[in-house]
Amino acid sequence: MPEPSAFKITSLRFDEDYIPADSTRLTTNFANLARGANRRQNLTNALRMIDNRFNDLAHWDNPAGDRYGVELDIISVELDVDGTGQAFPVIEVLKTTIHDRQTDARIDGLVGNNFSSYLRDYDFSVVLPEHRKARDGISVPDDFGELHGNIFRAFVASQAFRAQFRKPPVICISVSESKTYRRTANAHPVLGVEYEPSGASLTEQYFRKMGMQVRYFMPPRSVAPLAFYFIGDLLNDYTNLELIGTISTMEAFQKIYRPEIYNANSEAGHCYKPSLKHRDFSPTRVIYDREERARLATEQGRFAEEHFIKPHLARLGEWSTQSAV
Repeated sequence: MPEPSAFKITSLRFDEDYIPADSTRLTTNFANLARGANRRQNLTNALRMIDNRFNDLAHWDNPAGDRYGVELDIISVELDVDGTGQAFPVIEVLKTTIHDRQTDARIDGLVGNNFSSYLRDYDFSVVLPEHRKARDGISVPDDFGELHGNIFRAFVASQAFRAQFRKPPVICISVSESKTYRRTANAHPVLGVEYEPSGASLTEQYFRKMGMQVRYFMPPRSVAPLAFYFIGDLLNDYTNLELIGTISTMEAFQKIYRPEIYNANSEAGHCYKPSLKHRDFSPTRVIYDREERARLATEQGRFAEEHFIKPHLARLGEWSTQSAV
């Protein structure tokens, strides 16, 4: 697996003045908002949505509903495969910090939240379609996601990660349209009511190779469950404020990108099947091109193939073999 010095971490503040770095995937949530004529208004509206939702959930000792602000940093991870200094961007996540305006304290939030990866684009938009071209059904390559998973595990175990972050990452994404979710009797004061899926989605299997398990919760006053991917114990390893930082951030992004599910005008029932064809929803005031995002995913996958997979195929194969052993 990669040497401890192979990972390089950089940080960039995500605010109204944010401009995506050259290495950032243009389809990733935060980068997509920062493009076009409405970029600044998009960013302002999204950040306001996050702050408002945080204060809605962190309502204790917060009578005016304005005690907290959420500060976001984009954490970019590059991997130098062969020690030549020619690094490739392998992972991009968000780090939350909670600003308590009453005490002027800044409280560490969680790293993870949003998850962006060129290699995931390669797997889902290049490898998987090519594998299925000559096959019937929905088969998946035997080693699908293994390289990506090994790199992610190596990063979380690296000195570079442990030097900057106190806790393992929590990644929060949308539920799958291919599954049905049933409400359980389990409830958490911040995460909300828990749902169980009808089966494991391909995304769930993919994240499992990253060393992450998943639970599905619909937070209070939300309308659909979110998928929380984590390492360890989601309910006991993290504080309420840490979890609220993730919920408020990722729920805002999902309302923008999947309003049919997360900004629907009625909440999920006891048996819930999400659908982007749902029409009873309220659009947000943030402009977003979903069709462009789908097209760019393939282009970004080809970029990873050309600049990462093919030049380092032998070395990357060695890493995966060592990890399997």
